[in-house]
Amino acid sequence: MSRRLKAAHTSGQALTEFLVVALALVPLFLLMPMIAKYQDLVHQTQMASRYVAFDASARNEWQNSWKDPGQLAGEVRRRFYSNPDAPIKTNDTAGNFDAHRNLFWRGPTDEPLIADFDKDVSISFGEARSASRPDGLKSAKDGDPFNKIGGTDVSTNIADQLSLKANGIFSGNVSVKLANTPDFLKSYQPFDKIDLAITRHTSLVVNGWDADSPGKVVERIDSKLLVPGSLLRPIASVSSCRA
Repeated sequence: MSRRLKAAHTSGQALTEFLVVALALVPLFLLMPMIAKYQDLVHQTQMASRYVAFDASARNEWQNSWKDPGQLAGEVRRRFYSNPDAPIKTNDTAGNFDAHRNLFWRGPTDEPLIADFDKDVSISFGEARSASRPDGLKSAKDGDPFNKIGGTDVSTNIADQLSLKANGIFSGNVSVKLANTPDFLKSYQPFDKIDLAITRHTSLVVNGWDADSPGKVVERIDSKLLVPGSLLRPIASVSSCRA
C-alpha cells in the first residue's frame, strides 16, 4: 500500500512541475512569431537609415542639391516599410491599405504593426535628430585629428591641408513606432501597451578626400606641409637621367 501511495505522490509532483514550466514556456512560444517580426523590422530600419545617410553622398551641400526631407521620408516608407514587391517609382508614397503593407508585419489578430505610415515612420538628421537635412552634417574640423594632435594641445590645420570640406560627416536616423497588440497581450500586462519604437542611425564621411581630376591628386600629394612629395622629384629626375 505504501508503494502505491508513493507512486501516486510522485506522479502528482511531476504533473505539478510540468504545469508550472508550461505556464512560463507557453506564453514564450506564443510570443516567438512576434519577436521574429520585431527583429525583421529592426533589420529593415537599419537598412533604411543607410539609405538616408548614403543619399547624402549624391545629394549634398557641395552639389547644392539636398533632397527635400518630405520626399526622402516618402521614399523610405514606400521602399522599406510597404509591400516588399513594390516597384521603385518617382514620388511614390505608401498608403494605409493592405496592398501597400508588408503582410508579414501583422499582429496575432491580423492588425498591422505599422498603423499609419506618415505618423509612425519618420526620418531625422544628426545627433540632435533634427528635421532639417543640413543639420545632419558635422564639421570635419571638430575634434581630433583635424584641429589638434590627439591627446595633446598642439594645434594643426590638417583639414585645410587636405582641402577637406568644413562639413564632412553626415548622420541619418530612421524611427518606426509599432502598434500595440492589446487583444493578444491583455493577459500579460504591462506588455499589452509597451509603445515599442525602433530607431537606427547611420553615419558616413560625405567628403572622403576625393579628387575630381589627376591634377587635383598631384596637387594634394605635393603638399609640402603634409606630404612632401614634390621634394622627391629631383631624385626621380636624376634616376631617369642615369637610366
